Amino acid sequence: MLTEKIKEQIFAVRDSGAANMCETAAVQRAAFDRGFYELVLFIEENRESYWDFILTGKE
Repeated sequence: MLTEKIKEQIFAVRDSGAANMCETAAVQRAAFDRGFYELVLFIEENRESYWDFILTGKE
């Protein structure tokens, strides 16, 4: 489930410019480096939901 906390973590990684948001491994690494473990697990377990949110903004 895409929670508010995970959305905030996605936005934080995006705004940092640390990773291309389409490169999930790079996003996971940037999230891990920032202590965003929920986002790392979310991408691993819910890749389709991550893509839907990144590409459409819909949950």
